[in-house]
Amino acid sequence: MVSHTIENAHHSSIYALGVTPQYTLSGSGASAIKLHSTSDPEHPLLHSFDNAHKLGCHHISVSKQGKRAVSSGFEGSIRIWDLENLELNGEISDFNKNDRVWAISLSSDGSHCLTGSHNGHIKLWHLDSNPVTKLRDYETKNVFAICVDLSLDGKLAASGHESGGVYVFSNETGRMLHSLTGLIKPVRAVAFSPSGKLLAVCGDFQVIAIYDVQSGEQVFNLVGHTTWVFSVTWSEAGQFLASSSFDGKTKVWSMDSRSCVTTLGESGKPVFKASFVPRYGTGEDLVTVGPHITYYREASGTAKG
Repeated sequence: MVSHTIENAHHSSIYALGVTPQYTLSGSGASAIKLHSTSDPEHPLLHSFDNAHKLGCHHISVSKQGKRAVSSGFEGSIRIWDLENLELNGEISDFNKNDRVWAISLSSDGSHCLTGSHNGHIKLWHLDSNPVTKLRDYETKNVFAICVDLSLDGKLAASGHESGGVYVFSNETGRMLHSLTGLIKPVRAVAFSPSGKLLAVCGDFQVIAIYDVQSGEQVFNLVGHTTWVFSVTWSEAGQFLASSSFDGKTKVWSMDSRSCVTTLGESGKPVFKASFVPRYGTGEDLVTVGPHITYYREASGTAKG
């Protein structure tokens, strides 16, 4: 059930979301990144990175412990944020107009960042070096990389592309492990399970495809959305998956039953991102962004969607 809604968090649609134990970070078509309290039931605004991105922010990724965040803007910049001191911590700027970054994923410990560009290049960066150092540069088929993800241990990288292509890479060897097949429409999100054994893929093809990372085989689909699926996110232990879609619905899926257990939201307005909010020992909440920031209590419930 809805526990709290922040209706005027931004002056335009909210595209970007990152959740730490302390902050819920959000970005929109406006220039500021807002930081609301994650833990306070009223979720008050605690800080704002004003003028973070001149043309607005479309992706935010945070480290697991919540000490660092990265954000990408419509103008092509990548900013690094220190969430302990609430200040800008650097940029990733080794790009040109043909290599503008769109997608980002921060490693669990915040030391590395994966980026995906308009020209299809997937790059891994070491953020703790000065200047920021490029460690890997994976070439795909020169097709727009809409989304990327790093596995929890940082050993694997995945990218999803406008063509429907999905690639998995080894950051240890620098080699492509799999070019995943079966998708012909744009891929909007890729997400490794916490164990790194599964990869969830969603996009304009409506179903959520689940792949076995070791074999590269598509092992099952989650069916229930009737329009584009914008995001997929795993629960802390990997027993649930949440997805958000163009029609305003957010679904929670059980990996045990491979079925939808909860459907949230009936506004009809796009939900661009969803994220679980752990409440250790008492289940997990969920937060979504689109027209508003909406928190749901005990989202991984048992009500059939």
